[in-house]
Amino acid sequence: MLKKIEKKTEVYALGQHISMSADKARRVIDQIRGRSYEETLMILELMPYRACYHIFKLVYSAAANASYNMASNEANLVISKAEVTKGTTVKKFKPRARGRSYPIKKPTCHITIVMKDISLDEKYVEIDSLKKPRWKKKYRAMAYHDMYGGVWDKK
Repeated sequence: MLKKIEKKTEVYALGQHISMSADKARRVIDQIRGRSYEETLMILELMPYRACYHIFKLVYSAAANASYNMASNEANLVISKAEVTKGTTVKKFKPRARGRSYPIKKPTCHITIVMKDISLDEKYVEIDSLKKPRWKKKYRAMAYHDMYGGVWDKK
């Protein structure tokens, strides 16, 4: 009996109970979905949001999982799936004046990052072979000199 051996092409990293609203984390996740590993790290380092730190750690962990489990190169990794789900809400009561209490609700979220190695996937290998252009570049960038000696481009 012959068995078909399938190579694993995807790895994931999961962060649970991160103390942050799911909407705030989704704002960052939407920017990195479908991008390469190196491009994702650059985007996350330059974005000014608090969620970037947690997502950066998860992307880095998923890349470490890929290099350890599949022995893949980081240049071949692409984020194939990134999702944020709502977690539990931590509820506390803060004492207020006249014996009253005020509820404090701290939302949490779960973040899942799935990375795919495109060198192991047959679909991406076929697309890479089609990258040769079949036509020459028709338009060239023109540079003009202004009267003060500077150069500016015309498109």
